[in-house]
Amino acid sequence: MLDAFRNLWKVGDIRKRILITLLMLAVYRLGSHIPAPGVNIAVLTAYFDRVRGSVLGLFDLFVGGNLSRATVFALGIMPYISASIILQILGATIPYYQRLSKEGEEGRRKMTQHIRYLTVGIAIIHSSSFSIFLQNLSVSGIPVLPNPTLFVKFSIIVTMTAGTIFLMWLGELITENGIGNGVSLLIMMSILARIPTEMLQLWQMLVAGTVSWILGFGFAVFAVLVVAAVVLVTQAQRRIPVQYAKRVKGRKVYGGQSTHLPLNVNTAGVIPIIFAQSALMIVPTFAGFFKGKAWADWIVNILSPSGFLYNSLFVILIIMFAYVYTAIVINPQDLAANLKKYGGFIPGIRPGRNTAEYIDKTIARITFPGATFFGIIAVLPVILTTKFRLPFYFGGTSIIIIVGVALDTARQLESQLLMRHYDGFMRKGRIRGRR
Repeated sequence: MLDAFRNLWKVGDIRKRILITLLMLAVYRLGSHIPAPGVNIAVLTAYFDRVRGSVLGLFDLFVGGNLSRATVFALGIMPYISASIILQILGATIPYYQRLSKEGEEGRRKMTQHIRYLTVGIAIIHSSSFSIFLQNLSVSGIPVLPNPTLFVKFSIIVTMTAGTIFLMWLGELITENGIGNGVSLLIMMSILARIPTEMLQLWQMLVAGTVSWILGFGFAVFAVLVVAAVVLVTQAQRRIPVQYAKRVKGRKVYGGQSTHLPLNVNTAGVIPIIFAQSALMIVPTFAGFFKGKAWADWIVNILSPSGFLYNSLFVILIIMFAYVYTAIVINPQDLAANLKKYGGFIPGIRPGRNTAEYIDKTIARITFPGATFFGIIAVLPVILTTKFRLPFYFGGTSIIIIVGVALDTARQLESQLLMRHYDGFMRKGRIRGRR
């Protein structure tokens, strides 16, 4: 492992990509401290401290606290993520986008352009809604927008929309000229930015005696075990054996090799968790605008994030969205058609329709345990804070995102090393690099 990290700096191209990525992430963190005009940050932060379990609290988690501070990056990269998911869904349902997805590089270029346009539209809608929300928000009688003029609201919309466009460009720059996974790295950096503060708070609790050292040590061991389990499930695959028939062309024989078709246990990743939490919090968030009404208070209480009903529905929705999103990402008919086209077949399964049905059943079987595990990890913070009285937040969703992005980044760096005849992160032995 250490040899692999040292080898990264031996290759000039990889070293340059790493430095570019670090520079772009530093720019992102710098922009996270530039506030939007006209907002009372102290009052807004006090409000977000009360609503950490709501949709706004979830959104603020993914943008690294920028929303609660109303910075120029308040919307983060989430409009781009939403646009990408929408275009991905359209690519599986709308014939025009289905054709674009099969047109190679030209189709991908058009899809990327459509994602950019849609990102701008979503950012304008989100920033407009947020400016209206800020205008009507006050804490203890103190307004968040002391001077809610049309110019101030327009400035907020323009500033936050421009911030999202800048982050979209920043993510694409990291993907093209950095180490890759630009958008994912920005989200991971947003989450990681909060860890030092939370670790400092934990240390202060341990020193002050608010939290016992035994509980702190037990939590550290438990956190390591949870991260290891998430890594294991994230990398888990069901490998379907595939055999390619031999083909004779002239005097040469092609094919005949054996390989496998890798199917991830959790193909959807963290997307079902985001969808499920957003769907569950829509109703209580809407009811929160009618405080004092009997029906509104009943909805807020019964769908409390610490309640049994909320968390049960949360796990169920995660499993449902996992199946839906997996069906969008993986098309068994296309996989079966490609295998048949190139002379591949699954031993014991007829090519064509039977192969597609076999792949579909396999995906259905392996998706359930993966989605259930991620559902348990997602409700883990509630279990720790309510049942075990843990005095700080331990985010399961954050761990899943960090682990997934870190593993993808490690794979990309490993492939770069292997292309240049160096050891990867996962390989044993030593291969001397070219001089």
